[in-house]
Amino acid sequence: MSSPTLIVCYSNTGTSRRVADLLATQFQWQRGEICERRSRAGVAGMLRCVGDSLLRRHPAIRYEGPDPRGFETVVLIAPIWVSRLAGPMRSFVRDRASSLKRVAVIAVMGGKGATNAFAEIDQILGRPPILSTSFTARNVDDGSYASGLEAFGAAVRDHAQKQDAVRPTDLSPSAV
Repeated sequence: MSSPTLIVCYSNTGTSRRVADLLATQFQWQRGEICERRSRAGVAGMLRCVGDSLLRRHPAIRYEGPDPRGFETVVLIAPIWVSRLAGPMRSFVRDRASSLKRVAVIAVMGGKGATNAFAEIDQILGRPPILSTSFTARNVDDGSYASGLEAFGAAVRDHAQKQDAVRPTDLSPSAV
């Protein structure tokens, strides 16, 4: 029998990791993390972030955590780079698409690009996420995202009774 929900996070700066940690604490869900095989430190690392996003590259990653095949729902949490999904999360979704039953997505961004990331995940999986929302890094830093995150988590938990996908604007009118 599958467990209900797993959180899979990629975080370069730690902001997405803070979101994943709070969601895991709020709902007692297990958590896994995507790690890169190559550092993104310094200017060269930042340029790789930009290049990976613009060219939609799939950087080499490793995943540390429970096997997603054992979960009914996987919540993906990743940053937005240059208005697109962070490359390491792109790699994870591509590599594990066949083992992800239901996917919900949280994008952490400077100001825009979340809907692009949601559409990219839809394209890779061949189906839309069951639920998606976004938070700005500023909201994470000041803590104002916590109630929205809790509402998102409750919606994911309660999704088992629903069949329709919930669009980003249904949960977060600021999803851009």
